[in-house]
Amino acid sequence: MQRPYCFETDRLNGCRLIAGFALSAVLATAQINLIGNGPDHNVNIFNTDRAVLEAGDVRKDLPCTVTPNKPTIGFDLRFHAGYEVTVPLRDLAGSENVLNIIFRVTPQNHPDQPVYFAQHVRVPSIPEDSKGDAYLQGGFDVGEGAYHVDWLMRDRSERVCSFYWDAEAAVAAKDKPMNVAIAAGAIQQDDGEQFKEEPPVHRVADEPPLNIKLLVNFAPQNSLSAALQPLDTTALVSILRTLVREPRIGKFSVIAFNMQEQKVVYRQDGADRIDFPALGEALHKLNLGTVDFKQLGEKHGDTEFLTNLVRREVTVNPQNRPDAVIFAGPKVMLDANVPQDALKEAGDVNFPVFYMNYNLNPQAVPWKDAISHTVHFFRGYEYTITRPRDLWFAVTEMVSRIVKSRNAKQATAISTR
Repeated sequence: MQRPYCFETDRLNGCRLIAGFALSAVLATAQINLIGNGPDHNVNIFNTDRAVLEAGDVRKDLPCTVTPNKPTIGFDLRFHAGYEVTVPLRDLAGSENVLNIIFRVTPQNHPDQPVYFAQHVRVPSIPEDSKGDAYLQGGFDVGEGAYHVDWLMRDRSERVCSFYWDAEAAVAAKDKPMNVAIAAGAIQQDDGEQFKEEPPVHRVADEPPLNIKLLVNFAPQNSLSAALQPLDTTALVSILRTLVREPRIGKFSVIAFNMQEQKVVYRQDGADRIDFPALGEALHKLNLGTVDFKQLGEKHGDTEFLTNLVRREVTVNPQNRPDAVIFAGPKVMLDANVPQDALKEAGDVNFPVFYMNYNLNPQAVPWKDAISHTVHFFRGYEYTITRPRDLWFAVTEMVSRIVKSRNAKQATAISTR
């Protein structure tokens, strides 16, 4: 069996293999760099490349198949667009090579404002008798609007593959209330760093900021998975960022835990922002492929862990009483739920409790999980987060409920004086 090739693209990004019987080589996603915008003459690219982009003719000197990805709005409320490319290995056979990709994205209502990107892929030596295809991909972000993409790939022998397509990013009518994170007609580099620092947020000044506590289960959608995939973390980090960007929330406590390892992996108490870089560093240390020997001997160790977590974090603390407690994460299916006697120990929980259940396929697991039962005990509210609109509407409704709850408590306190 021929081993897969991983084409080196970026030392920091490393090398990622994608399993599949149809592929004999995989090109890891290369860093895509923004190289210019505005009028074409302001961008420094080879005249031959410029001529190919201007010609608009599909070329196959270097055989390749380009499949555009339709702009799709993600949990981060950004439209993600891009492409996938396959090249027969026999056409890359020989000594080391370099594939240089240049493409420009032009708003159709502003043809004088194209944005140029570059992607460089290093190809190792490939045997002449190699079979199958090499695979690579790239992406960029856009706001609402229609765009035209001119794309080319060139190797060291000056062979060219070129392709052209139109793309449109549109918010569905039922999603119009959502605030898309990129302005209409804007084109930006696809930022693959999930845990970058969040920009400062202008908070509401005419009322006290809300104080919330977040308990997030950073775990894969598939409980049997031995790795936390970017798809898993993207939605959970987006939940946190959406809450951070809410002007009425000004104080955050974050407890990131993992049910598979049965431990808290990160904690931040009473801060005016969430330290995303520190959270990301903590999550990178997760080792889901191993099982603690001690855990194997505990029949309901997972239930005990969740019980202790709830008892510790939800119990009323007069010195630091949150305005709300929010659980978030994929479903936690345990053999035994948290005992009600333990939940009663939390005392009189007079703040709302929420559960944002991140579930890409709710039909597959329609029944309630251990956290659902816990939140139900506290007369809380549960939201299923399957699509970006679910996240936006859930946060909007949660904040409204939290404000209403706090105002009601303040009114009661004033009336009893």
